[in-house]
Amino acid sequence: MKNNIKYFSIFAYLLMVVVSSCNKDWLTPKPLSIYSPENTFVDATGFKAALGASAKNIRDEFFGDGSPIITENIFSDISVEGTDDKTGPAQNMDLLIRPDAQLNSPDFNRIGWYWDQEWIGVRMANTIITRLPLAKALTDAERNSFMGQAYFFRAYNYYRLTNQFGDIPCPITEITTAKVDFSTVKRDVILKRMKTDLEYAVQYVPWAADKGIVNRGACYHLLTKINLALGLFDDAIASSTALINNGTYKLMTTRFGVDAANATKNVTWDLHRPDNKSAAANTEVLMLVTDRLGSAGAYGVGTNLGTRIMRQAVPGISVGTNIVTPNGKAGAAATGGNEIDIMNLYGRGIGRCRSTPYEYKDIWDDTKDLRHDSTSGNYMFMENVRYFAPALKTADPTYYGARMQLYDSKGKLLCADTLRSWYPWPHYKLYVPDTEANPMQGGHSDWYIFRLAETYLLRAEAYVWKGDMASAAADINVVRTRAKCSPYTAAQVTGIGTILDERARELYWEEPRKTELTRIAYLFATTGKSYNGKSYTATAFSTSNFMIDRILEKNIFYKTNFVTLHNDMMKISQYHVLWPIPQSAILGNTGGRINQNVGYSGAELNIPALDKIPEQ
Repeated sequence: MKNNIKYFSIFAYLLMVVVSSCNKDWLTPKPLSIYSPENTFVDATGFKAALGASAKNIRDEFFGDGSPIITENIFSDISVEGTDDKTGPAQNMDLLIRPDAQLNSPDFNRIGWYWDQEWIGVRMANTIITRLPLAKALTDAERNSFMGQAYFFRAYNYYRLTNQFGDIPCPITEITTAKVDFSTVKRDVILKRMKTDLEYAVQYVPWAADKGIVNRGACYHLLTKINLALGLFDDAIASSTALINNGTYKLMTTRFGVDAANATKNVTWDLHRPDNKSAAANTEVLMLVTDRLGSAGAYGVGTNLGTRIMRQAVPGISVGTNIVTPNGKAGAAATGGNEIDIMNLYGRGIGRCRSTPYEYKDIWDDTKDLRHDSTSGNYMFMENVRYFAPALKTADPTYYGARMQLYDSKGKLLCADTLRSWYPWPHYKLYVPDTEANPMQGGHSDWYIFRLAETYLLRAEAYVWKGDMASAAADINVVRTRAKCSPYTAAQVTGIGTILDERARELYWEEPRKTELTRIAYLFATTGKSYNGKSYTATAFSTSNFMIDRILEKNIFYKTNFVTLHNDMMKISQYHVLWPIPQSAILGNTGGRINQNVGYSGAELNIPALDKIPEQ
């Protein structure tokens, strides 16, 4: 939240892009005043465009080089920052995550991106909410539906902010002038207001809508998350059950879409094909964001960024001469289009978002699991990749086309950088064909925000908190058996760890992992329930909490303070359960006080957070 809220220019720009993206003359200069709220929010077309801009704001988390979702992943048990040729990437959090540090760069971290963009999302939603009662051209049904959708976007952004940064300011109306007197509001107060708003939304937003547009299922799903965040487990069960039992949305359990006739593939593969995500046949998707090369998409929003997901998360197979044959010859090349075209089969990764052994090995407890199956090509292991450097045809023909090895016959390591260049990956999730880059980096694809599979896991979590392991197992098994796993018994559901393991299997690169871990950490702190025999309190949240204990238990890199080839240590501390409020936001708020999170410089100046949302 900046000290000078340049609201009109930001929002007008986004609306201009949305309204004009399909028109070739959009580069022609036009006066920005025609995109002011007074001129835009008069009819259904204007409000749809504004809602489209809100969707784009969510979408950008998953797209482009160094996409923000990486920062969510590396503050968790599933990933670390694998860039090890320079200092700057978020590895030693004690040194690099500070209120006055670089907080918005692909080469560092994207904490600042979340702070800026989520506040833009709040402002956009607040403008829609404020302007809707004034729009005389709308029918009551249109007004109620648009209001519900705007409530969804505001609640989505506040859900993320309160589980990334904790207590924060809470404007709930349109801001039309520079405002420098914000005050911090308690997290649970904000979430209670968002719950009320979503309870309105589920009455008026339609169940069925075009893919990419907010529907009632998405509202119920987000309401379930907020009910869980507030510790209202019965409410979470009721809201998720209303969605599951409605029947509008169903898990995909049979083959469908572009590769349905390919007998070597399966429904897990189908579910994550770019062309299938928004297909009419896909009944599992509750909310997605659209990204189409050369076209607009459901809300009229397009992008030329692409996912770049293979570049981010696939191992750096071709980085330098990291991988050599047993005869010491370079086994990989950075070019695409070779006879053995590894770079276009799997993408030219750089290992920036490096999975942990917990993610790619420890959680997999059933050899039948389609999500971890290498026979069908869903999951890839380095030992399945072949040496492909063209020079090997003459320099080392014995190994040209042979499977890669980590060690030679004498036990010598054949990969110089196992952090960045040697780990398995979920090919079915990360493979997004790329027509613009050679070798491929990850092309255009719609992306899931919410799927019904997660709804089952959210309800299962609520049952776990209530101690009903039989009901939790039943919901987990809906997801597991779709992947051909054997079902769990109630006795095999041992607690919240069972839920987190299944989420890691099913929702990699979809869920905001840090957000969800922090949400659960708050619950341990407020319910008094223990984890591994340890209990937590809200008063000591930043010095002892479930999230960091879980990370230090499961993420071997942080647990051992792993040191990279660049001599940078991987380290995370208890106070990183919450991200720092950027110093610029605090200093610019000259007429009020935005609190800093405990553990970061400036927290000593905090004052009690408000227990009521202030009148705007």
